[in-house]
Amino acid sequence: MQLDEYVDRLRTEFASAADAAGDDARVVAERLVVPLESAVRLTLLEALAGAADEITLELAPGSVHVRLRGRDPDFVVTPAPAPGSSAADEPTAPVVVDPDAGPSARVNFRPPESLKTRIEEAAQREGLSVNTWLVRAASAALEPRPSRDEHRPHAGARAGWFG
Repeated sequence: MQLDEYVDRLRTEFASAADAAGDDARVVAERLVVPLESAVRLTLLEALAGAADEITLELAPGSVHVRLRGRDPDFVVTPAPAPGSSAADEPTAPVVVDPDAGPSARVNFRPPESLKTRIEEAAQREGLSVNTWLVRAASAALEPRPSRDEHRPHAGARAGWFG
């Protein structure tokens, strides 16, 4: 995604506002435009990253990430596993997040430093933000697990090698 179009539009609006205020304001505006460009780009990137986090919460276990390519953002979309696919086909276990859960909530989480480091490493390995990784991990932990009886062979079934 090219940010130049948006930065140029803001520069034009800023110059128009300065023109309306007179020559002194135009001179000040011309001096401020260049340093403001970096601040505008950073603010746009923060807004895009915030939007990607909100979209990720709605897509979980899929995700959207914003990465920089030079000076412009690039979106990386990781779709949720297909409904019929097996866990062996997917790099991560299927996770179900209640779509009616509502807006996102903030939780203060204070893990020990060693656990925090492991979480950051795991998120990085999967190409995810720590927040997205934690949402997936919590969702997977809350996923109903089959009972032990479901894994036992049915009556009369034989297991092992037989000749």
